[in-house]
Formats: sequence, C-alpha cells, structure tokens
Amino acid sequence: MKADNSVSGGIDLQKYLGDWFEVARFNHRFERGISHSKANYSLTGDGRIAVLNTGLKNGVQKVAKGKTKFTDTPRILRVSFFWFFYGDYRILLLDPDYQWVLVGGSSDKYLWILSRTPQLPPEAKDMILAEASRRGYNIEELIWVEQ
Repeated sequence: MKADNSVSGGIDLQKYLGDWFEVARFNHRFERGISHSKANYSLTGDGRIAVLNTGLKNGVQKVAKGKTKFTDTPRILRVSFFWFFYGDYRILLLDPDYQWVLVGGSSDKYLWILSRTPQLPPEAKDMILAEASRRGYNIEELIWVEQ
C-alpha cells in the first residue's frame, strides 16, 4: 500500500522559517549515523529558502547546504542538496502554532518529524504518529534522533 502524502492548506512562510530539530526520520544513507540534527530555513535575497542542515556523525560536525523551489501547491517545496537534483518536501501535518511538523517526500520512503524543541510533548508525538500511521506510513521504521 502506498502512503497518502497529499497536502492541503496554506503556510505562513515567516512563521515556518528558523530552526527545527529533527526528532525522528526514516533511515536513509544520506543521514545514516547523524545525531543532534537540526535544520535552519531562511529567506535568500532572491526570495527562495536556503536550508542549512547540521548534525554530528562520529563526533564530527556535518553541514549540508540546500536550496528550495516553490511549487503551485503551498505545502510542497522542492529541495536540493546536490547539484540540480530536487526532491519533494511535503508538509503533511503542521502544528497551528508552528511548533512541530510532519514532513514527507514524493514516496512513502521519506518521513521526518521536526520540532522547535529537541523533544516533543507526549500529546504532540501521539498526534503526529497517529496521523502518519493513518496515512499508511510504517511508523515502526522511524529512527528517534539523539539530541
């Protein structure tokens, strides 16, 4: 069964900008072994969003710089960390106060839980996991990131 990665609603970009801790993710080779992971989203001079991911791997600071393109759908961005290869960044569920977010990709192989704080409140975690599960994601595959 393919997961439901549909999006709806708008986004207040100014509220979304800033730091987000990576609380949980699916396992991918490009993030394997990374702990203390954080993303920062900021506006560039040309109106795009710059992405700066930081984290630790084997005690060494890792940094990845990315860029985004907007799409016709407000909650779907296209993000690139390598040359001209872009992937979907789909905002599946967003806290009304912009304190946490569930992000998916173009397939059910990609899922992230981000938060403004290193740990989620239990009720927020339960709500996010219920939504991911309802959408058909295998939440048992989530890796909870050490912060």
